[in-house]
Amino acid sequence: MSTLPPASRVVITGIGLISPSGCTPDELWDALSSGRSAIGPSTLVPEQAGPMKIAAEAKGFTGAIGDFGDLDGKLKKSIRKAIKMMCRETQMAVAAAQLSLADAGLGESDCDPERTGVVLGSDYMLTMPEDYVRAVEKCAEDHRFNYGRWGDEGLAEIEPLWMLRYLPNMPASHIAIFNDLRGPNNSLTMREAAGLMAVGEAYRIISRGVASRMVAGATGTRLMPMQAIHSMQLEQLAPADGDPAKACRPFDKSRQGMVAGEGAATIVLESLEAAEARGAKIYAEVTGFGASQVADTQLSGDTQAALTNSMRAALKDADLQAGGVGHVSANALGTTDGDAAEARAISTVFGADAARVPVTALKSYFGNLGAAGGVVELVGGVLALRSGTLPRVLNYQTPDPECPVQAVREDGQPAGASVLANSVTPQGQAATVVAVAAD
Repeated sequence: MSTLPPASRVVITGIGLISPSGCTPDELWDALSSGRSAIGPSTLVPEQAGPMKIAAEAKGFTGAIGDFGDLDGKLKKSIRKAIKMMCRETQMAVAAAQLSLADAGLGESDCDPERTGVVLGSDYMLTMPEDYVRAVEKCAEDHRFNYGRWGDEGLAEIEPLWMLRYLPNMPASHIAIFNDLRGPNNSLTMREAAGLMAVGEAYRIISRGVASRMVAGATGTRLMPMQAIHSMQLEQLAPADGDPAKACRPFDKSRQGMVAGEGAATIVLESLEAAEARGAKIYAEVTGFGASQVADTQLSGDTQAALTNSMRAALKDADLQAGGVGHVSANALGTTDGDAAEARAISTVFGADAARVPVTALKSYFGNLGAAGGVVELVGGVLALRSGTLPRVLNYQTPDPECPVQAVREDGQPAGASVLANSVTPQGQAATVVAVAAD
């Protein structure tokens, strides 16, 4: 009778990020440990596009080639040439990937291309309205749109490679091509859950021995005009009638909604054997992953049930009891119903330990980064494990009986030896990753 080979242990050896709170691990940790919010007045969303007055913008990222890290001549030339064919989300993803590979100390000669792959999550990538302006003008007659002219005249005004800017598989494709990574490659479009789903898939791929190294993460935005309009129509947004830094209030009784943001983050995952063989630094070990989708017959997501399922699955996968978790990195948008549902899920899974296990909510610092948020928050949790202390939840002042969690209120609280990180979408797709501190 055949037996499966033992699963490979999987470790994090590189971190790359583009976020409102910084574009290096040190910058991110400095913002978190000092309690510094990255939420401020909105500048990316045109005023006429709608009433999004506050946002968390990645102001350190301009899309210039210098934002992609210290590149060798050939790679630098390739990326610079391709930047114009990338939307902002793709640019951020590629930059985060290059920064994570550099942080891991990996060059082209260090990777077996056939055993190194990419899994990238993204939001819906929506075109910029100005991409259509000339085409629409061609078809305008007496203030009406003449559909009969679209095929012959309108389409001719659309750039031939326009669609390549917005295809959600382009970030993973660019990263693989630039770095000659020929291993498993996938793209996930699952809103806020996409980042941790990508990390989970990459973790599984390495565990099974299919690859030795994977670049995993996500990119997202709620700040480009079309995404911003979507958020304003469908999401509970925090009001912009006071100090922007105090707008996002996860788990607090006075919370009124989320703050939209943007960013990207990737991590380099390696088998422990491959990492040790090259003497790589190890940030943490990924030990568990769980996912769940729960919706009713009307396709309305049940985030509480989905998170309960995903946390239980991740803990089982990690062979870890709930009481042994060092801290929880919550999805915690700052919305009235969403935070309460997640808090109930944590209470259900952790039972009596829910009153003891600390919970962080990093969106209080940088808002909802869409698909990227879960990975940036996982990185924040890993950095907390390395530091030994937790960042407090900003603006958490009045506990809410509807949110029975131990939200971190003071600086210096111990991080413990493990982090359980959650992400969930309004449609009821949840993902949970467990990481433990490096030995």
